Amino acid sequence: MEGDPRFFKFLRERIGLDVASVGPALIERAVTQRCAASGAGNADAYWGLLLGSGAEQQALIEAVIVPETWFLRYPETFVALAKLAQARLAELKGKRELRILSLPCSTGEEPYSIAMALLDVGICPAMFKVDGVDISPLSVAKAQRGVYGRNSFRGADLTFRERHFDAMDDGYRLSDRVRQQVRLHVGNVLDPALLKGEPPYDFVFCRNLLIYFDVETQQRVFEVLKGLNDKSGALFIGPAEGSLLARLGMRPLGIAQSFAFVRDDTPPPEPAAPYVRPAPTTRPPPPSAPVARSRAMPAVPQVATPAAEKPVQVTLEQIASLANEGKSQEAMQACEQYLKHHGPHAQAFYWLGLLNDVGGDARKAQDFYRKALYLQPQHSEALAHLAMLLAAQGDSVGARRLQERAARSDRTADSERKR
Repeated sequence: MEGDPRFFKFLRERIGLDVASVGPALIERAVTQRCAASGAGNADAYWGLLLGSGAEQQALIEAVIVPETWFLRYPETFVALAKLAQARLAELKGKRELRILSLPCSTGEEPYSIAMALLDVGICPAMFKVDGVDISPLSVAKAQRGVYGRNSFRGADLTFRERHFDAMDDGYRLSDRVRQQVRLHVGNVLDPALLKGEPPYDFVFCRNLLIYFDVETQQRVFEVLKGLNDKSGALFIGPAEGSLLARLGMRPLGIAQSFAFVRDDTPPPEPAAPYVRPAPTTRPPPPSAPVARSRAMPAVPQVATPAAEKPVQVTLEQIASLANEGKSQEAMQACEQYLKHHGPHAQAFYWLGLLNDVGGDARKAQDFYRKALYLQPQHSEALAHLAMLLAAQGDSVGARRLQERAARSDRTADSERKR
């Protein structure tokens, strides 16, 4: 069953999944799992069963989808949303309610976070409605239940849990006040009939979805999102997707850490002159001269410490936590500190690449991804993100080469785990 292209093609056509984005090993495991659960004796038997059963098709999709979400993920995003929603309501002057879409909504943490953020700034419940859509009926059913375990609550500030949840034996139950603001539906972003007849939304959340599609599907889904989003509205995306939207006619809204984009109606700028490296100076700078830094990479503040006190060492886990919370500048500074203490490290370079990618600096992002791959040639995440950058720049051959490397890396890692 290893590397069976029929199942890769099926998932691409049904949900737009690019095998290189998750690695073939994950799909092969899901197929093997469903083959055993359904009683099919081999890949051919399971393929026949899959084609003839809508229930089994959905079961395979469920086996491939692994929801990873929590409440108020990237908290700055929800702070920005609340401010934008208040301004939008002032413009509407009571003519209608705000409309907000979460797609995919997974198990409900995102659409409920949207509702909590708006209620917490005093927006009247009658003035907004949130729609949540996901391809997984199981995820939607869990969202409708409204009971969550500890894994759905992360970060230092959990005061919202006291305001909006009741403790239960099996977790925390969301208040009816929040649940009533959210309508949940099963739907596929690739379905032409998705939300057909619905008026456009003021704000659309589609975070960490486009990274799992190939370039063709990304563009197709982007057109769907544009059609769902009001022309004067905003589209909220994941941190790794900023450079992609910038190349598809969108521009950052300008609110730090919001990951919010709006339509860019300005004409494209004239092509920039080719970069020419300046000739080296004949006299080197004195040893005490400070090192020049890019504006996008601010210098790490130097904190004076007593001679006997060692500076706090940054860990890769702390860097990941800062990045996942949307604190890009702090995460960049932490990467610099980590590299200064530990020397060159593939994962730290990868995070710098991703953070610059989020900030729209594709050139720096590409350089850092390549540094990560120099140190760790099979770094799957760096391979995947660099492939997306190359594809967006029109280098489809280079992108495909990197995707194949990532796929080989995943197969190797999976075979080693089985030993």
